[in-house]
Amino acid sequence: EGGGAMAAAGSGRPGPAALALLGLLPGAPTCPHGPALLFVKTSQGKEEGRRFYACSACRDRKDCNFFQWEDEKVSETRLAAREEYNRNHQPSFTHRQNVDRYKNFVLLPLSKRRFCQECQQLLLPAEWEEHSDHQFLCDITTAQLKSPSQLLHPLENKKTNAQYLFADRSCQFLLNLLIDLGFRRVLSVGTPRLHEMIQSKASQEEFSVRSLLLDIDFRYSQFYTEDEFCHYNMFNHHFFGGEAAHETCRKFLSEENGERVIMVTDPPFGGLVEALASSFKKLMAMWKETEKEGHDYKEMPMFWIFPYFFESRILDFFPSFSMMDYQVDYDNHALYKHGKTGRRQSPVRIFTNLTPSMIVLPEEEGYRFCTVCQRYVSSGNQHCEICNSCTSKDGRRWKHCVLCKKCVKPSWFHCDSCKCCTLQKHSCEKRDVGCFVCGEAGHKRSACPSLSRT
Repeated sequence: EGGGAMAAAGSGRPGPAALALLGLLPGAPTCPHGPALLFVKTSQGKEEGRRFYACSACRDRKDCNFFQWEDEKVSETRLAAREEYNRNHQPSFTHRQNVDRYKNFVLLPLSKRRFCQECQQLLLPAEWEEHSDHQFLCDITTAQLKSPSQLLHPLENKKTNAQYLFADRSCQFLLNLLIDLGFRRVLSVGTPRLHEMIQSKASQEEFSVRSLLLDIDFRYSQFYTEDEFCHYNMFNHHFFGGEAAHETCRKFLSEENGERVIMVTDPPFGGLVEALASSFKKLMAMWKETEKEGHDYKEMPMFWIFPYFFESRILDFFPSFSMMDYQVDYDNHALYKHGKTGRRQSPVRIFTNLTPSMIVLPEEEGYRFCTVCQRYVSSGNQHCEICNSCTSKDGRRWKHCVLCKKCVKPSWFHCDSCKCCTLQKHSCEKRDVGCFVCGEAGHKRSACPSLSRT
């Protein structure tokens, strides 16, 4: 749901060369999106290539063309030019200025409340003149101000700010689930719609849940105070607001009066799992620092919302996590909508470190409890006696292959030449169906879980 993605590393063309992420190093050079990440290009059968730094948040050079070889000597002149460039590419108002502007904006009569669609900015009357040739919305109501994710254009550049917003059904389900589980504080990392729903209910009576939104989309600073929103890059754990913003987050995570905290995150699906996992571990460590005695949890409770075909990658980094069957839907994504059959179903799931039996899924949407697995599963997910588990990942009933010793998708058949199950129409030599990288169907090269393996 959040914006900004260093999408899965790769050369842009199918081939044996791949990029490996080496991580965030102390003293790394910075671009407008914070410290750059270190990568190395690897080719099969060859020794490692030269290491280089690139932007953590954009893989499209048009969005941020930061690049530097690790062993490159950068002149003072170029360093000064880079600092100047980084300064010039910061937002035109600070968060504090945006908060003050908002206070002035809400005092205006409805007829004077304008929002510039081109600049994605709330306008004060003194600024109308300079935006006179832009498209703008008039008569901005309080309800619109409370739903900024509907007022702002979603950033849909898939390579940078893949900002897909939860459908209302999924958002309401998540919030109800969090309340039923007894959480009273939600660290919303890249989930503006969930944050917004909590904020709008918080102004009503007898609603005790609070949320802090961490997001790379600075436009939200126009609508939320510094205690409600931190400008944050989840690919390098960078708080743009520096120590003050870091402290806001740390304070939010320290649980007072037994108000339990959970982190809910919905990263761009092209995002490198390593980079995300590294940041999430740092947020978990912040929670651990503030932890009070007598805690039920060893690690900060978390919901990581991501496609099911990344399951093995997420479990590599978080062995305590498991994947729930609930299908998360999005408003503005053509494919990720709740459907009844096959490919129309959303592949997006909730990964969590909470006990699976605690996550109650709605029976009216076709989920049921499996007493053997001790978790809710989708109705088509039949328990396999041989695997001793409910094996389906995509909501359809899967079938067991004795030769592969596992359950596979219903459309797959065992191929003796490939010695595994695959689609019936495939070329044994090239495996040129589905994904270029791993040959599996169900996802494109850019979202391949195996791409980011070193």
